[in-house]
Amino acid sequence: MGKITSFTDLIAWQEANRFAVFIYSLSKGFPKEEKFSLTDQLRRAAVSVSSNIAEGFARNSRKDKLQFYTIAKGSLFEVHSQSL
Repeated sequence: MGKITSFTDLIAWQEANRFAVFIYSLSKGFPKEEKFSLTDQLRRAAVSVSSNIAEGFARNSRKDKLQFYTIAKGSLFEVHSQSL
């Protein structure tokens, strides 16, 4: 593995991005009446995972990085809850 110079080099971000694409694909089959409720909320939470990993990567302090990585983890739990 080479030097990590971008958030896109992080395996966690790559997997989170794949996860968001999967959620978008899966939610296309949801009923139309869910478009502005569960579908949108689920998609926002899924996208939030990779977004917060990227933002955390850009932060300078360990404390700030951990805050955004923790938010990303929370978004995963949000998707899990919504999927149940």
